[in-house]
Amino acid sequence: MSISEFHGFLESELGRPDPEKCLFHVVPVCYEKSVSYGRGAGQGPKAILEASLQLEIFDGKGIPAKRGIFTLPAILCEEEHSKSLTEISESVTDIIKSKKIPVLLGGEHTVSVGAFYGLQKLKQPVGIVQFDAHADLRDTFEGSKFSHACVMHRAVEMELPIFQIGVRSLSPYEVEFRKENSIAYLDAAKIASEGIPETFLPEDFPETIYITFDVDGFDPSVILATGTPEPGGFGWYQALELLEKVIKGRKIIGFDVVELAPLKGLHAYDFTAARLVYNIMGMIDRNCCTVDT
Repeated sequence: MSISEFHGFLESELGRPDPEKCLFHVVPVCYEKSVSYGRGAGQGPKAILEASLQLEIFDGKGIPAKRGIFTLPAILCEEEHSKSLTEISESVTDIIKSKKIPVLLGGEHTVSVGAFYGLQKLKQPVGIVQFDAHADLRDTFEGSKFSHACVMHRAVEMELPIFQIGVRSLSPYEVEFRKENSIAYLDAAKIASEGIPETFLPEDFPETIYITFDVDGFDPSVILATGTPEPGGFGWYQALELLEKVIKGRKIIGFDVVELAPLKGLHAYDFTAARLVYNIMGMIDRNCCTVDT
């Protein structure tokens, strides 16, 4: 895979815009180093960008693209863990410093750790809202601290407040880790039995947030193309409602969409992930969020 193979997000509509005039800076991150079941997440960014060429520029409520969408060269992650994560961190930091919003396209969920390193450098509190089927709170998995199963443990180590949405698969260690660290959550079973609460983020949760969205948070009927699909996830409109309630009234400093593992001939899942990215941009646009560093 080479950088020249990548389209820009919504390039069919936007061409190659001036980055200075774009609020959203998309970073394709082809990271796939610790997958433990289904493979292919490293192809996810390219598939999302290709699917974005088929998106309508009107998202149902507005035109997020009017804020500008610039796609940076892909990070191919051909180096070992630490070098790849440093490259991601530096990219996120540079984008935020330029008062733009980084949008990472994964790749396996470990790409988010690189973003967290960048957030750690800021002079303001930032909370992480995680959409995911899995808690990702293991300290190590299969001998690695940089496994996709350890992403949120790394965030806790960095003292970044986290809130988990849609989780329905945890190890005994993770159950105890949640309790010991007072991690707040809205699990999938509660959403299924009680619906979506009007408010659910803790009152003391930071006003500035970063969203990490693992597509296995969806029920497999919505997105099956992911490494570890879990039954019982949220549907499309549930996800949009949850996102709207998270974003409303808050500053979004960045977000990622990760763990799409494309399936040959089944483009619907790639398109769904691209649509998710664009819809999140739309929510940020409508909320008139600004980024302060």
